[in-house]
Amino acid sequence: MLRDIEQYLTCPHCALGLALDQSGRSLRCPAGHSFDVARQGYVSLLPTGAHTGTGDTAEMVAARSDFLAAGHYAPIAAALAEAVAALDPDAALVADLGAGTGHYLARVLDALPRAAGAALDISKFALRRAARAHPRAGAVVCDAWRQLPLADGCADLVLNAFAPRNGPEIQRVLRPGGRLLVVSPTTRHLRELVAALGLLAVDEEKERRIAEKLGPWLRPEAQHQIEFELRLSHRDAAAVVGMGPNAWHTEPAALAAALAALPEPIAVTGSVRLGSYQRSTDS
Repeated sequence: MLRDIEQYLTCPHCALGLALDQSGRSLRCPAGHSFDVARQGYVSLLPTGAHTGTGDTAEMVAARSDFLAAGHYAPIAAALAEAVAALDPDAALVADLGAGTGHYLARVLDALPRAAGAALDISKFALRRAARAHPRAGAVVCDAWRQLPLADGCADLVLNAFAPRNGPEIQRVLRPGGRLLVVSPTTRHLRELVAALGLLAVDEEKERRIAEKLGPWLRPEAQHQIEFELRLSHRDAAAVVGMGPNAWHTEPAALAAALAALPEPIAVTGSVRLGSYQRSTDS
């Protein structure tokens, strides 16, 4: 809930701290700026001039929710939960940058019984679900490429799974010695669907680009690859296409026709990297 994270939130207009009023229906800062809490439990802390046009649509969020609920990416969630418990079992705040529906954040909070979670995303459709993903999670609409509505050095851990990475802001909100965990696809991820359906392929330079974006701000600690087999029905395959960037480039009718020509279930490779980075104490 937002009460679990209000002490860490800052106003997008003046950067002062925010607090819920007695009703719990709005957040206010000492300068008088006020932000209403949506009936679904999330709050928008977008700065003036920001827009949500790049956020996931309601259809994309529904596809992601169905796909993740079916357990297809369970190995990723399990690896994250194991990693955070080993890195910082006493963490007080986990910030999930690009949290989506809060699926991974919920698994991480289960592994960290003392922690609260801030689900940060630009899609209000995703955060309607993230606000209910875990009792200790609060959901906040924000833009990953602008200043995050979190206090300096407040987060013990930042999660970033299949989402944008703003190195300077991640460094700012992490406490000295705090960690960032990044989940990113390898070139083998969903390769069978990429070939059969003409989907967007993962850039072969992705790992280098991630290192370049984070390198000036965070120090890499460890990285390992998680690979597993998915056996997807045509409906599952349509969901995994519809929940990510391919949704913006794929016609539903053409996708349905292409899937109909494939066997069922479809054997598909899941392949991601899990990287750990530390905010150095002298940053």
